[in-house]
Amino acid sequence: MEREQLEVDVLFVGAGPASLAGALHLSKLIEKHNASAEASEQIDEPLILVIEKGREIGSHILSGAVVNPRAFKELLKDFPGQEPPYEAPVDDDSLYVMGKEKAWRSPITPPPLKNKGKYVASLGKIVRWMAELCEESGVEVYPEFPAVELLFEDEAVKGVRIGDKGVDEQGQPKPNFEPGIDVLAKVTVLGEGVRGTLSLQAIRRLGLAKSSQPQIYAAGVKEVWQVPREVDPGNVIHTLGQPLGTKEFGGGFIYTMQDNMIDLGFVVGLDYEDPTTDPHGLFQEFKAHPWVRGLLKDGKMISYGAKAIPEGGYYSMPRPWAEGLLLIGDSGGFLDAQKLKGIHLGMKSGMLAAETILDCLKNDDFSSNRLSRFSKRFEASWAKREMWQVRNFRQAFQRGFFSGFVHAGLQFISGGRGLIDPMPTQAGHERMHRLAQHFSDGHKPDTWREFDNKLTFDKLESVFNADTAHEEDQPCHLKIADYDICNNRCTEEYGNPCQHFCPAHVYEMVEEEGASEDGGKKKLRVNFTNCVHCKTCDIMDPYQIITWTPPEGGGGPDWKIM
Repeated sequence: MEREQLEVDVLFVGAGPASLAGALHLSKLIEKHNASAEASEQIDEPLILVIEKGREIGSHILSGAVVNPRAFKELLKDFPGQEPPYEAPVDDDSLYVMGKEKAWRSPITPPPLKNKGKYVASLGKIVRWMAELCEESGVEVYPEFPAVELLFEDEAVKGVRIGDKGVDEQGQPKPNFEPGIDVLAKVTVLGEGVRGTLSLQAIRRLGLAKSSQPQIYAAGVKEVWQVPREVDPGNVIHTLGQPLGTKEFGGGFIYTMQDNMIDLGFVVGLDYEDPTTDPHGLFQEFKAHPWVRGLLKDGKMISYGAKAIPEGGYYSMPRPWAEGLLLIGDSGGFLDAQKLKGIHLGMKSGMLAAETILDCLKNDDFSSNRLSRFSKRFEASWAKREMWQVRNFRQAFQRGFFSGFVHAGLQFISGGRGLIDPMPTQAGHERMHRLAQHFSDGHKPDTWREFDNKLTFDKLESVFNADTAHEEDQPCHLKIADYDICNNRCTEEYGNPCQHFCPAHVYEMVEEEGASEDGGKKKLRVNFTNCVHCKTCDIMDPYQIITWTPPEGGGGPDWKIM
């Protein structure tokens, strides 16, 4: 197929804080270089492009969020008078321990959870504001541009292919068919978020993770509520305990925002043993706790979403460079799991990428040798120092809740080392138990979660509140390599955990057509139009036969205030 080509100098994939900070910083670095350089050393004004798969900038952005302003202070030195649209400075923070019926405020807030000097924010609002700054600075920003494939020349990255539009369920062109274009770039910067499609292509083809430990992920499920009472913005609460046991990693968060809104969510480590673990269901149980129920009394849920989080830290980071390629933000694993923060680290990675690219532009050299200086810049930065201090934190909790706390304490006083450095890591899907291993009779005991769709919501109602929409007559973007494994082996061995770990009711075991009334064999149905793009299925499938790929441009959730 003949495809249109668009040639740019620098391409950022994904319009999150990492890419937008990188594009902004690069535009200013070039401006300042040209203002002081001799005419022969001037950089011809390069074309910098940021592409985003969502229907609008910010529509696929979800975070807590408590923002460390350090990276913004650095970035905005070149933008006098500009301030991020934070909701409020953090006024109070606390840790609560949750029992079955009561919650106790800890007399001491652990230092990593102290947030004075930081801000509660809607990350969606912030990236929309950053995108406007980018456009004012001459950076092109294109939504509804889903990159589906890296373009290579030998082992050098030459750009990306945008997904076709107007293809039916059988893969045939419809009357409105538009072939995706090839965007060619001197350097492609992948800031496409956690478990990015192109990032995985690069990591696997180029062996970028062969010297890294397996990445550890968590799934965060979040809602935004508006309550009828007066709420002072800037209160930050984190919780431990119920509804999780002592083997799982995770907890809740509750942040008060402007306009009497409350952001709350629940984070579950995607390295649990019980194959029936359901992050969405655990979050609903969290809200049903009497203490949380009281905070939400007479309120209304106005938005829902879910997102995977890369928590492995320094030792789980892939090599972030290759010929024509850089990895930044969540795509590169830039996150501090102990402090539950990655926005400032992602932004700093984007800015370090910009400084590396400026050097490449000045020398007209985008080789892996010159791009490898990105790693040297990171190693010399405050971002590396912060991540080094917590390099073994998340690994410690793969040994259980109480053991994790002991190790985390030792790491805190030893600058991140602890007793074992590096502490070994196991991929989350490998830790999942089979039914026969986890339950004494080989079957999950019956449990019942009753949803009233006022305080607690079933998955379909939650998806409705994510404003998720996909063109239904298109190929399923969730690629399953072998349905026979799903319908037979997985049913017997794991009980089809995709039904549980997906927070959007995408995966459903249904009776085969013509089955008898008393039940027959079930097969997997993929309700891909429900997908909220969290990537949990790609991460936790025990056989690793599910591959998440971008759907047709603009498809997915439409978050305004997440």
